[in-house]
Amino acid sequence: MRYRLTFVAGLVLGYVLGTRAGRERYEQLKKTARLVAQNPAVRNTAETAAQQGREIAGKAFHAVSDKVGDRMPDSVAGRVRSLRERNANGTGEDDWGTSNT
Repeated sequence: MRYRLTFVAGLVLGYVLGTRAGRERYEQLKKTARLVAQNPAVRNTAETAAQQGREIAGKAFHAVSDKVGDRMPDSVAGRVRSLRERNANGTGEDDWGTSNT
C-alpha cells in the first residue's frame, strides 16, 4: 500500500510540476489533496497502517535480536539489552520515533 501511495504522489507531483495548465489547476489539485487527507476514512486507514507497521517492526526487532543475540558487537548488544529492559518495564514506547495511537 505504501508503494502505491508513493507512486500516486509521484504522479501528482510530476503532473503539477510539468503541467502548463497554470495556477488554477494547481489550486484545484491542492484542494482535492487536502480534502482526501482530511477524510476520516483515509485518516483511520493511515493510523491503522501505522499501528500495524509498529507492531510488525516490534516483532521483527525481537525475532532478529533473539536469533542474532551473542553475535552482535558489544555496543549493539548493550543497546538491545537496554531496549528489552525498557520494554519489560511496561513503558510500551517504541524506538521508532512514533507514539502508540
